[in-house]
Amino acid sequence: MKKIDTIVIGAGPVGLFAVHQLGIKGLKSIVIDNLDKAGGQCIELYPDKPIYDIPALPECTGKELTNKLLEQIKPFNTKFFLNERVEEVKQDKENWIVKTNKNNEFSAPNIIIAGGVGSFEPRKFTIKEAEKFENKSLFYAVRNKEKFKNKNISIFGGGDSALDWALELSKFSKIYLIHRRDEFRGAPHTISVIKKLEKEGKINIKTPCQLDSIEGNENISSITIKFDDDKMENIKTDFILGFFGLIMKLGPIAEWGLSMKKKTVEVNSKNFETNKKGIFAVGDICNYPGKLKLILSGFHEVALASVECFKRARPDQKYRFEFTTSSKTIQGRLGKK
Repeated sequence: MKKIDTIVIGAGPVGLFAVHQLGIKGLKSIVIDNLDKAGGQCIELYPDKPIYDIPALPECTGKELTNKLLEQIKPFNTKFFLNERVEEVKQDKENWIVKTNKNNEFSAPNIIIAGGVGSFEPRKFTIKEAEKFENKSLFYAVRNKEKFKNKNISIFGGGDSALDWALELSKFSKIYLIHRRDEFRGAPHTISVIKKLEKEGKINIKTPCQLDSIEGNENISSITIKFDDDKMENIKTDFILGFFGLIMKLGPIAEWGLSMKKKTVEVNSKNFETNKKGIFAVGDICNYPGKLKLILSGFHEVALASVECFKRARPDQKYRFEFTTSSKTIQGRLGKK
């Protein structure tokens, strides 16, 4: 059994930043994730999708953000256990014993559940022929935007992902943005830009309507959409992108005895500890009054959770906050002189 200061479950951006916050406090951690690479949803679902709300980075992709976070934690030599899922969590006095589906066992006073627990999959089109074209001409994520250059693309959805990709791909392709409602749920600024591009003829908005049928043999040639007034319209289409959100599957976490609310873990907003001492939840998986599902919020949550982790891992030491710009101890841990 391997002993460690903190077990981080989830290798998304928030989990990676947790490693950093623990590391600068002198705590050793490991990371477990059921995906085959670090980055979580940012890498799995939208590696090329622009992200606009990371401080000091006007724009970056999920892949770029992940790479920067991995570079930031290099000095701590953290071990990753990828393609691996936590199956069992049990208490042993002041420590937690974690066992994975690959029979690895770890002991630590702290566990940080960092958003990427369980599994997730995109909500899909319900019409039968959609499955035939899936991963050929119909996608629920964009992993390489070069594939979509100079094409006719029909994007379905009314949230941020649909709107952001409509903006990005409209730079070099003809876009149809199709939504079952007249109103969009994205950021107000994004919606205003979308409306501007519609007036310029760069994006075609079709509402309120839904996909009725897909035409094509090996690849999609066109689609037919049906409006609420039963009017039908055929659109020449090379690719279909569907952004209807994710279906979250919590998996074994639901059996850990944590206080849950609507498939999220309830925490306090002081240090983001759950109802189990030493188990913390941060990122999209946690819930507390005023919670915002932003990467930025997750960064804040792990910063505070790591302080409590230090107190539990080093009960004989007093925690002393230091700025990274002035602390030689912290600079040493980061490999700086």
